[in-house]
Amino acid sequence: MRVAFFLGLFLFGISLFAQKATEVSRFDAPNATQAVAVDSLYVYAISNSKIVKHLKSDGAVVKEYQGSFKHLNGGIILDGKLYCANSNYPETPMASSLEIFDPVTLTHIGSHSFGLYVGSFTWIDRYQGDWYLMFVHYENYAKEGDKGVAYSALIRTDDQFRQKGGWMLPKVLIERLRPESISGGSFQGDLLYLSPHHHEEVYVCRLPKMGYELELLNTIPVPFQGQGLAWDRYQPNVLWGMHRQKRQVISVKIENP
Repeated sequence: MRVAFFLGLFLFGISLFAQKATEVSRFDAPNATQAVAVDSLYVYAISNSKIVKHLKSDGAVVKEYQGSFKHLNGGIILDGKLYCANSNYPETPMASSLEIFDPVTLTHIGSHSFGLYVGSFTWIDRYQGDWYLMFVHYENYAKEGDKGVAYSALIRTDDQFRQKGGWMLPKVLIERLRPESISGGSFQGDLLYLSPHHHEEVYVCRLPKMGYELELLNTIPVPFQGQGLAWDRYQPNVLWGMHRQKRQVISVKIENP
């Protein structure tokens, strides 16, 4: 199956496009274990129950938040709010919530509970007026019943988080991810960039015109190690991620060769 995966990526690359990632910056961030969020001046390093706000320019720490959450994950800054996925990982049955913070003060200002839903909530983004949320399943110690990675789902909702659509992961990607799943995601135009749990690569996907499976277009080697990522809306083509083992926040520029 591994051979099939790489063959599939090769065929996608030659038939569509091949992008490359060039490192722009990196700095040490001991809290960089789950995800990053980014705005015009700051990067937010997110761990299970802590958020640390860094200057993008040099990584200097500006502010910290310490809470009692079980497993904060992917985050996004939107309309003056920091939205973070949260779950009870690795516990089962899986339960999830969306936690909201003021990015200026890092004060917790809101919450939306999904309770027992379709998986473990890992990231959220906004695209064409709707929310897109990833709920995943695992094949490790966090496995729920007889469900595995193939049950991971991208869910589209309205502003009240009522489901409007949903997609499964491409089968070739499911094989690559096992026993983990997708940890991060962020839209750039009509393309969706997904990050795994620990591989140093990003998967370029798009929503299908028909059917129920995301289209896998390409894979891009990157210097960060999976987990949550975020497109920089203030620097063209700059994508931020983190390296969990090195405890570093890293940005790259994604361009066509």
